[in-house]
Amino acid sequence: MNLPHHKYIAAPDEWQACLETLQSQSRLAIDLEANSMYAYRERVCLIQISTSSEDFIIDPLAPLDLSGLGELVSDPAVEKVFHAAEYDLMLLKRQYDWELNNLFDTMWAARILGYQRYGLASLLNQLYQVELDKRYQKSNWCKRPLSIAQRTYAQLDTHYLFRLQDQLTEELQRANRYEEAMETFVEQSRVKLSNNEFSPDSFWSINGVHDLSRQSQAVLKELNIYRDHEARRRNKPHFKIFNNRTMLQMADLQPRNLHQFRQIHGMTSGQIQRHGASLLRAIETGLQADPPPPAKRNKRPPEKVLSRYDRLHRWRKERAQARGVESDVIVSRDALWSIATENPRTLNEFDRLETIGDWRTKAYGEEILKILHKK
Repeated sequence: MNLPHHKYIAAPDEWQACLETLQSQSRLAIDLEANSMYAYRERVCLIQISTSSEDFIIDPLAPLDLSGLGELVSDPAVEKVFHAAEYDLMLLKRQYDWELNNLFDTMWAARILGYQRYGLASLLNQLYQVELDKRYQKSNWCKRPLSIAQRTYAQLDTHYLFRLQDQLTEELQRANRYEEAMETFVEQSRVKLSNNEFSPDSFWSINGVHDLSRQSQAVLKELNIYRDHEARRRNKPHFKIFNNRTMLQMADLQPRNLHQFRQIHGMTSGQIQRHGASLLRAIETGLQADPPPPAKRNKRPPEKVLSRYDRLHRWRKERAQARGVESDVIVSRDALWSIATENPRTLNEFDRLETIGDWRTKAYGEEILKILHKK
């Protein structure tokens, strides 16, 4: 594999020259690397961008004014090529408040075409016999300096995207799926940020919490609060403090001295020394607390809505199997719920549903109406 030399951008003058090059392009291939496995709050650690002739690796940790890149990201006249854009777009929105226009997502293009293996490594190997070294997938991309091997790995994430885009575009056009893909790309550009602020009641989402006694649930809540405090203080993700299984066992067995922590899954001597006294206080606080009120459950939809959703869900599965794609390629789950809830009676009424576009309305609208209003 003979890759051209990439340009590593970490100084303002280098960035200005890079930006001028990017501003002259009609399409850009983009990828990001973040540190979600190493930090309490993930952040963008690298931005890889390829043009038709150059590969750039931009260091967002350096003192660079990236506002010009944000303008390119939002510019509808510049096509942005990503592979599996959703996570990257959420990062760009959360960290920089950038919104992307004019997306081509090679992962979604492959899924629409029915590729069974659509990860970037799989596609590059299958189509071009290019091997990606997976050793660097879990690198701490915010740690400096980066090795030459890490930078080469990062370069590969965008270097072949134009070639892949061109091939998949040709296949989409031959299969009469190009318009469908364009609509999907617009849908994928509409990023919805979830609330990532810690809630003391987030312990209710831990698998196994409902098997605990009510008082043990109170203990688990206190342990959850302590874990978040430590993760925030040490800038670590929650799982690097304790995993959920460890917390469940502590809540269930409720150690009363440091020695008893040795029977807890995942508790090393170092962790007992570092956290033991604080954990004992958290457990005691939980034992003295009132049991927490049960988690609020989402209101159950009316039976008519559930019935419509079930019929649509079965239809979507059958449609997907007949075409050889996964179900959400046909219509998204959010769209199914929206249709089931709004219960449109004419094609014109689909216009008020933001979750389903013109192409899918034309392709599936009549079928959906028959399913909804079958006598």
